Amino acid sequence: MQEISKGANVSLTALSEDAGAVVVSLGWTSATGAGDADVSVLLLDENGKIRSENDFYFYNHPAAADGSVQLLGKTPTSNGDEDRISVDLTAVPADVTRIVVAASQYGGARFGDLDDLRMTVSDRTGEPLVGYSIEDAGVETAFIFGELYRRGEEWKFRAVGQGYETGLAGLATDFGIDVLEDSEPAATAPEAVTGAVTAPPEEGAASTVPAEATAMAMAMAMADPTAPEATAATEAAVTSVTVPAQTRGRAPRTTRKKVTLPKVAKKSLAENDTWRTARLFPVPSLKSDKEREIRATSVLLSVMAQVPELGRRLTAGFGAPAGRMQTFTEVPLPHGDTPKRPDGVIRVERAGKLWTALVETKTHGNPLKDEQVQQYMDIAARRGYEAVITLSNDVALDGSPVVDVKIDGRRKHKVSLWHLSWAEVAHQAQMLIRHEGVGNAAHAWLLQELLEYLQHENSGCHGFQNMGPAWVPVRKGIEDETISPDDERAVDVVESWERLIRQVCLRLGGELGQKALPVQRTRRDSDPRARRTAAAAGLCADGKLSAELRIDGTSSVIAVTADLRTGKVRASVDIPAPEGSYPLATVKRLLRALAEAPADLHVQTLVEGENGPRGTLERLRPEPGDLLPRDGAAPTGFRLSLIKGMGNTRGNTESGFIRGVDAAVDRFYHGVVAHLGAFETRGGRRS
Repeated sequence: MQEISKGANVSLTALSEDAGAVVVSLGWTSATGAGDADVSVLLLDENGKIRSENDFYFYNHPAAADGSVQLLGKTPTSNGDEDRISVDLTAVPADVTRIVVAASQYGGARFGDLDDLRMTVSDRTGEPLVGYSIEDAGVETAFIFGELYRRGEEWKFRAVGQGYETGLAGLATDFGIDVLEDSEPAATAPEAVTGAVTAPPEEGAASTVPAEATAMAMAMAMADPTAPEATAATEAAVTSVTVPAQTRGRAPRTTRKKVTLPKVAKKSLAENDTWRTARLFPVPSLKSDKEREIRATSVLLSVMAQVPELGRRLTAGFGAPAGRMQTFTEVPLPHGDTPKRPDGVIRVERAGKLWTALVETKTHGNPLKDEQVQQYMDIAARRGYEAVITLSNDVALDGSPVVDVKIDGRRKHKVSLWHLSWAEVAHQAQMLIRHEGVGNAAHAWLLQELLEYLQHENSGCHGFQNMGPAWVPVRKGIEDETISPDDERAVDVVESWERLIRQVCLRLGGELGQKALPVQRTRRDSDPRARRTAAAAGLCADGKLSAELRIDGTSSVIAVTADLRTGKVRASVDIPAPEGSYPLATVKRLLRALAEAPADLHVQTLVEGENGPRGTLERLRPEPGDLLPRDGAAPTGFRLSLIKGMGNTRGNTESGFIRGVDAAVDRFYHGVVAHLGAFETRGGRRS
């Protein structure tokens, strides 16, 4: 990979023979774990302006209809996380000359608070081509990291590193986006540069749909989903999506209708609860692992081919172009004396060129086999295919391969190996049908049927569900205090724990429609192996596995600790005390915000340099003053904790520990964190 400095440029064609599609990655780390930024992409014409509002992409407008740009979301790395963007340069319209990649912060945060700011451009195989690090970030609230631009028939990359103290609004104004005035002082999020929400116009007139009308429409639908007024209201609410503001001198444009499924299901016509709804993809009859694999592969690949949004979402990060997709199962391919049959094949055609990936699938707890995947890599290389995709319940971690294969460096044709977990597939399906929307109602229904299939107990596609062979002996060794800090099995358990936390984030993020990611408080040059070894030593010493995760829309980091000696899982969050408020009033406001929280929630007052009073919510509700320090010291914050049993099963499967951790995080978020918004907002300062 070539490293360049601020202001330098390089030809992508000169760096790779396969630069027709690239993946742009923006990364950073944070010492507190709470730092984050939102990525934006702007397509500019020869005048340096966007052509229309559809040329501005951010998390509420993540993909271009032609597939030229797609925001792939955040991906955990060994030392933080990266925001990744797929750019199909062959699909970029001819009148677009520059593609600007930027990021912004909000709520008073500054880029100087983040470490290791970096942009990387990789080719479609995932091979890094060029990298650029920003070293001089300070008070800026928005940054242009870099840009891709045309020079004749080739594309080049320029490291820009230009910051804005005026946030995304200032950056957007430079490129021809009108910014609406906002009464909120910290409106630097992408919503601050979006225009009025528009519904389909009647007789050519664009009509605005205010947020209150959208809320009323959804309320009508929830009250009586079968009423005609509710149907019309739901359609209006679904159609009303946030879009970027119009460019100067142009009338507001109407959004394309996107369909999401209503949160409240229609009333069932069944006589009782024992009647089963007819499903497109039935699963109760599946008996063997082979049947599960064949059915799961066919179901997923068929839906990917029929629902372009899902097919593109799952393959864009693997270097697939935006084009016509076809999928196949059980395809015989020559390999020595015995033909091999990969579970599936994905082919995408664009401009007469084919992109091909072989698919190897595993369900239930079955592991991928190194030898089998190696054979598919060899076949793909010989036939000129671009990728091999493995799909299983295992969750991939950066710096930790799921299978061990060897790449023959003597081959000119490169084949990339990618991994996808069933949990990621379910996450993407849920994001599309519940939050982002798809092109039509039939696509939404297909995705719902796919999700129902994946979540069925007999599908074998439940996601990560096995802590590995080291789990039982390590857990027993910790209980008996016989395990040594240098036991290699403890490192394996730590790695499985990281996979579990990643899956918890996927499930919770898909449900909420928010980005949820594990937090890594390490520098970008740190070694994942060294980090896991240190965590394993801590596990052997105190018997605890610890992790942190962050969810967009919340101001704090959720800490999760599994104590293997006590068999308890603790989920907790620290929230700061508002500045300038009276301690007793602050405590009362906190308890009011937690009115719907579980009675067994533990609340502890934090005082500078020490821990203050504590108690359960049940005991504190009638006596909020018990949370105040007796010496009159002012609280600096509060620690909220829920403790849950992790499951009594001694095995390594989902039925015990994994379900216990997942349930603990789910209960803590919905029972506690989801109610803290009013307290944090009214309190003034957010951490």
